[in-house]
Amino acid sequence: MDPIAGLSLGFANALSLGNLGWALLGCFLGTAVGVLPGIGPALTIALLLPITFQVEATGAFILFCGVFYGAMYGGSTTSILLNTPGESGSIITALEGAKMARNGRAGPALATAAIGSFVAGTIGTLGISFLGPIVVELALKLGPAEYFSLMVLCFVTVSAVLGGSPLRGLTSLFFGLLLGLVGIDLQTGQPRMTLGVPELLDGVNVVLVAVALFAVGETLHLAWRHVGGASEVRPVGRIMMSGRDWKRSIGPWIRGSLLGFPFGVMPAGGTEMPTMLSYYAEKKLAPPEAQQEFGTTGAIEGVAGPEAANNAAAAGVLVPMLTLGLPTSATAAIMLSAFQSYGINPGPMLFEQQGALVWTLIASLYVANVMLVVLNLPLVGLWARILKIPQPQLYAGILVFATIGTYGISNSVTDLVLLYAIGLIGMFMRRFDFPTAPVVIGMILGPMAEQAMRQALTISQGDWTTFVTRPVSLAILLLALAALLGPRLYGTVRRVRD
Repeated sequence: MDPIAGLSLGFANALSLGNLGWALLGCFLGTAVGVLPGIGPALTIALLLPITFQVEATGAFILFCGVFYGAMYGGSTTSILLNTPGESGSIITALEGAKMARNGRAGPALATAAIGSFVAGTIGTLGISFLGPIVVELALKLGPAEYFSLMVLCFVTVSAVLGGSPLRGLTSLFFGLLLGLVGIDLQTGQPRMTLGVPELLDGVNVVLVAVALFAVGETLHLAWRHVGGASEVRPVGRIMMSGRDWKRSIGPWIRGSLLGFPFGVMPAGGTEMPTMLSYYAEKKLAPPEAQQEFGTTGAIEGVAGPEAANNAAAAGVLVPMLTLGLPTSATAAIMLSAFQSYGINPGPMLFEQQGALVWTLIASLYVANVMLVVLNLPLVGLWARILKIPQPQLYAGILVFATIGTYGISNSVTDLVLLYAIGLIGMFMRRFDFPTAPVVIGMILGPMAEQAMRQALTISQGDWTTFVTRPVSLAILLLALAALLGPRLYGTVRRVRD
């Protein structure tokens, strides 16, 4: 199905009353959790995962994507009004946004962030619409050996490159791979690492692990380091941009969007790098009178560009997830687990087998973008008041919802024990700076990588060299090796040179 026909089908479904309701709910929830420091889209979608056992797939994914996009919007509110970035992608926004708020220009800062998010989200969604089918055509030409190599590349980039320490990232990955191996081996029928517990014969539920790490573990960690006392929330003022503000923002919006989207699509993407590059680019490109505002009174270009790059990168993350089944962020990994809850496997065949679902989902992203502008600009005063919710009550509510949702999946006490056991592990992982995203990615992609490896070896009659004799597979593995060793070698060369 070509993109134009697909979008026509998608909009016909997305504009139904029920799906519009799911999109509105997702946008509202996403913006609210994006505003709250430390409560991001990964945690929220993890809490909502139990609805996959009650709600049909289209409605659930429209809700999840609304939360995902909404959290990107809401994160700027916290950065600007509280100078407390809720996510890594909003750190750069806080540099200039908080200074603008301190000098009485919180309104224009919030307005340029919201409109920039809309521009970037629209450009990113256009990229998904027209780049997705092209990636699918290329992916259909790959065999099991190439898929295994692609998953190795994803493991390395998400674990060793994006984390603060390659060793910590790979440790988290192996913990996830270990959890993914629990249960009955599909080829031999033998139980693996079940410890004699019958409930583990079906494996550890991915939904349970996601909720444990991103809801229970994150909440326990936030509560652990909670410091009493209310934070100072800057007054919002009038949400208006002058003609000069518009003129100074249009270029950064477009440049940030075009810079952020490719980083989201790449396996080693993320939002930190494009937001930083956008900030420094705008600082160089700004006229001399605007450059004096950077770091002093706050330059609007330093909010518009990074915020656009942040949202465009977030949209780009959906491309490898939908077309290749490769999650490159924590939120994408949790959404992938939601697909598996419905028995749907994202990848090249998703556009063929679930065309109506995919195109409805993409069309709903356009709808969500419009909804978010309508929600963000007039209701920014409401979002500012949300910042005053007492955090202990907030943490308690999250734990209650996580417990009820997990028990509702299977009515199993074993699942509750696993929930809090893995949640405690997640808390200590956050405390000692072990990334949690590789755990879920390893758990989801581990069994898929094992299956691809076995298929490749079956086709090659047990010849392990098949992974290096196929040119595409070899190129991908070399990329993974370069990503793993490159930064270390670069650091060694610099130390020797100095």
